[in-house]
Amino acid sequence: MPEKGDSQSWIFHRSNFVLQWRLHVLAAFVFLGMVIIGSIDGGTIRSIVESRRSTKQYLTKKTHTQHPFTNLTQQQEILRNFSAITKNGTTSTPLAQESNDKKPLTQNPLMNLTRQQETLQNFSTVTKNGTTDTYTRVPPSSNMVLNNNENVSFAQNYSDGVLENLVSGRNGSDGSVKWLSTELEPNLTENLLSRWLAPGGEPCRESRTVEIVIPGLDGKDLIELTAGDSHEFRFQALDESKNLVCSGGDYFETDLSGEAWKSRPLVRDFGNGSYSILLQVHPDFAGDYNLTLILLYRHFLGLKFSPWRFVFDKQLRKFRIKFVKGGTRLPKIGTCEKSDFNRDLWLGSGSLGMLESNGWVYSSHCSFRLFSADSAWNCLKNRWVFFWGDSNHVDTIRNTLNFVLDLPQISSVPRRFDLNFSNPKDASQTVRITSIFNGHWNETMNYEGFNSLMDEGFRSLLKKYFSEDTVPDTIIMNSGLHDGVHWRNLRAYSEGAGFAASFWKEVMDSVRQRGLAVPRIFYRTTIATGGYAKSLAFNPNKMEAFNWVALDKFRRAGLVSGVIDNFDMTFPWHFDNRCNDGVHYGRPLAKMKWRDGEIGHQYFVDFMLAHVLLNALCSR
Repeated sequence: MPEKGDSQSWIFHRSNFVLQWRLHVLAAFVFLGMVIIGSIDGGTIRSIVESRRSTKQYLTKKTHTQHPFTNLTQQQEILRNFSAITKNGTTSTPLAQESNDKKPLTQNPLMNLTRQQETLQNFSTVTKNGTTDTYTRVPPSSNMVLNNNENVSFAQNYSDGVLENLVSGRNGSDGSVKWLSTELEPNLTENLLSRWLAPGGEPCRESRTVEIVIPGLDGKDLIELTAGDSHEFRFQALDESKNLVCSGGDYFETDLSGEAWKSRPLVRDFGNGSYSILLQVHPDFAGDYNLTLILLYRHFLGLKFSPWRFVFDKQLRKFRIKFVKGGTRLPKIGTCEKSDFNRDLWLGSGSLGMLESNGWVYSSHCSFRLFSADSAWNCLKNRWVFFWGDSNHVDTIRNTLNFVLDLPQISSVPRRFDLNFSNPKDASQTVRITSIFNGHWNETMNYEGFNSLMDEGFRSLLKKYFSEDTVPDTIIMNSGLHDGVHWRNLRAYSEGAGFAASFWKEVMDSVRQRGLAVPRIFYRTTIATGGYAKSLAFNPNKMEAFNWVALDKFRRAGLVSGVIDNFDMTFPWHFDNRCNDGVHYGRPLAKMKWRDGEIGHQYFVDFMLAHVLLNALCSR
């Protein structure tokens, strides 16, 4: 039997061992905590603090925009109460509601197809920066802007699903239609980051959208609207229990298609679970249409590093709409090179046979010119055009050389080249084209995007072209597809875009300091990825956000002369792979099985992008 003293000694040693073990564990936790805290950079902390501060300020200033409803039954009761409100002393019509003269927050200008004959004049499809910050498209996240100065709420602007006083309709000085227009939101990047990082807290902010309700459209077999006028319908996001969702960030795909018109209607996000969709069709194209709404991603989930885990991609509605001609007068034809970006008429002048489109004509929202070889060479002679972007530039350059400049023998161009091309009919007319791929600093690799500028050798290569006695007169730049794979989150991408803007500002300043003419810079937004690619790292939700963050950074640096919105112009054809391989719209035709299993594909979309690009280049 052990002695008592021995027992006490054993207990003492055991307790000492336990105490030491606990101290080691505590020290390990303290060390781990210090590592975690040290790994959080100041930018992250500032972003979180600013997002909370912005959210508190927004809730303080804009409590009237939050939904007073807690469930669908209450919502429907309120909507019924508002179904008979009046405007200007007259009872509002339930569907064909025209908007008054309040400027819209955002725009997604319509893209059209038409069989009309060539009738219009020669105008550019780009906007000038001028003295204002007006651009041709809408900011990110489902084509919307949250404008904290806009006094709107779900109830007070509602009339049987039609929103009042938010969109310019028949408001020209002569009574003619004014087409939807937009301005780039001030502080776009900061506002987007704040919304993306905004905390949840309330159950309705944590819930996710699975359905919507559109009281002004739901339950109707055929909706009749006046062509030419703008129509805005409010709709509300609901969760799986049919309760209201009170946070924004859902990414809706929209399509309005008729016999001769195909467009992407604008969706606006009010940040509190309510959205609106704007419809406008030119009176020349009155007729029967299908309106389709698809929820692709919910609450900014398309911006994730691995978005394929979160894709929703559910068709929520499909409506039959009949646009009828009214008394609307058409706007006068005019150039798109205006700060207010009027969308004029729908078809460019020139031979329609220049477009491979099976009888369809791809058209932009402004009138523009379809170039013949002679007119294109007259514009480009003795010019130096510098391209900096992804492989979609490669396709457009090749298609321009083959089908516009009458150089079909050039079957391909590399990712990186600097060459002079001559008019086959007049050797005195030459154009210098330089193209530098920015998907990676190594032209044989991919998935760096703006991060390619981290390589000193790549920066030196770019600077070399702007250190000669002559410099390019125009720069066409874009980025996005490779960035979608590289950058882990939106904040990291915004920093990369900011570095790219500062680099190009330094290059342009060096040109200016040497007394040379500074090149005009057109930012060409990246395309809307199609078909299978809608769920990948470069999905449309992420690409649209990246486009507008990049544009915001370059605009602030004073670099942007104009915008060519490839994203919006390719969006109507991104739902499948008939006109794209997922990430390109201009791949050469081949008699072989395409992405969708059919033989061959259509690439007229990139042909039209080539003509749009020429309009920009020749607008000076």
